[in-house]
Amino acid sequence: MTTVQATWGDLFSGRNAACSAALAGGVALYAVNIYIATTVLPSVVADIGGLHLYSWNTTLFVVASILGSALSTRLLGSQGSRRAYLISAAVFMAGSAVCALAPSMPVMLAGRTVQGLGGGFLFALSYSMINIVLPERLWPRAMALTSAMWGVATLLGPAVGGVFAEWHAWRWAFGFLVPVTLAYGVFVWQVLPEGGANRNAKAPLALPQLLLLVAAALAVSAGSLAVQLSWNIASLALALLLIAVLVRVERNALRRLLPEGALRRGSPLLALYLTMALVVMGMTSETFVPYFLQRLHEQTPLASGYIAALMAVGWTVSEILSSGWRHRGIRFAIVAGPLFVVLGMVMLALNMPAIGGDGGHTMALICIGLGLVGFGIGLGWPHLLTQVLLVAPPADRDSAGASITTVQLFATALGAALAGMIVNQAGLGEQSDLPAVGNAAFWLFALFAIAPLAGWFMALRAVKTVRTD
Repeated sequence: MTTVQATWGDLFSGRNAACSAALAGGVALYAVNIYIATTVLPSVVADIGGLHLYSWNTTLFVVASILGSALSTRLLGSQGSRRAYLISAAVFMAGSAVCALAPSMPVMLAGRTVQGLGGGFLFALSYSMINIVLPERLWPRAMALTSAMWGVATLLGPAVGGVFAEWHAWRWAFGFLVPVTLAYGVFVWQVLPEGGANRNAKAPLALPQLLLLVAAALAVSAGSLAVQLSWNIASLALALLLIAVLVRVERNALRRLLPEGALRRGSPLLALYLTMALVVMGMTSETFVPYFLQRLHEQTPLASGYIAALMAVGWTVSEILSSGWRHRGIRFAIVAGPLFVVLGMVMLALNMPAIGGDGGHTMALICIGLGLVGFGIGLGWPHLLTQVLLVAPPADRDSAGASITTVQLFATALGAALAGMIVNQAGLGEQSDLPAVGNAAFWLFALFAIAPLAGWFMALRAVKTVRTD
């Protein structure tokens, strides 16, 4: 990595500014949609039912995003940057329209799946294009800016979702995304270069690995629908088996999902990917936060949406804080991040189940816990992502960019499925009383603290090979 220290001014000047805005906008659109959906879901299930399928809204959206992420390199190579973004926006708009018109939860899930496919394209293209349109010295800043769009989403997503939910018009929250996505598509068409077509148009698709990845996440989701613990255990065992097969296939495949050697024991890429995945899983508990806040603490949809978004606020603050760190600062950010996530999860496990709470004291602790979870993830995030690009073989730079979102989204899908399994097993259902909801909240956050704790151990391995030059 170049020794010239890049500044935010470099990123926001001239052609770099327009390209950065276009790339960051794709992530912003993806993230705003997530917070809109998270905020309005309690209103959706109150209107059309389907509480037992609550977590499937996230799981199917993210699973489809994985497919979109994996296909993004081929889309970029065959269509070029402008057309790739335009196609992605069109698919995303179609899914949003289906969600807005959904008469039942199965139709809603179909819309979320289409949304996820288009969103996965947008999300992955934003990261993949960074090393195409920007110089290497701007990569850490660009990674931080792009990921910081989750902070923008915390302002817009809960506001849009919360206002429409309180007006008993949750459908318009999804409808709102259609014209916004159209405007974004027009902007990208004008800003991004036409080049990129045929760059990877004939790149082979790692279809077996993709199918195994999707099947593993769906196996856990399917098991979460069963009340019997034996079915839950069986679905987890099946998911682990599918992941083991995936690792074996990926290691020997000519058509790889990840850069070469990424799953080899002792690989620096493996340590980086596992650290990323384990800390991200902690954030998937956010799916149920608005529901818990509305049921246990009598918060309005608007308030619960903003409180839940504190995870993303913490993520954004720490990313901006740490993005310019170098040398020892990079190592500290990667290692310390998971510990903040563990602390936040413990605070949530102790305070979220308190029905009604203790005045403002309990809510203050919940807010701090949510902020700590996001802060811990964001602290090392820009450096983990940059290290993936630096450590990956030069020939796999493009696939490394797409692999970032593939790993992140798989961890999110798996985490959402596990969250659904935990809360359903803990007694959450259509007719659950408040003690049962509180019990579900406790076990969700308590068990989810295990993932970032394991992530800390992986971070200790990852920093041994970190490049800080």
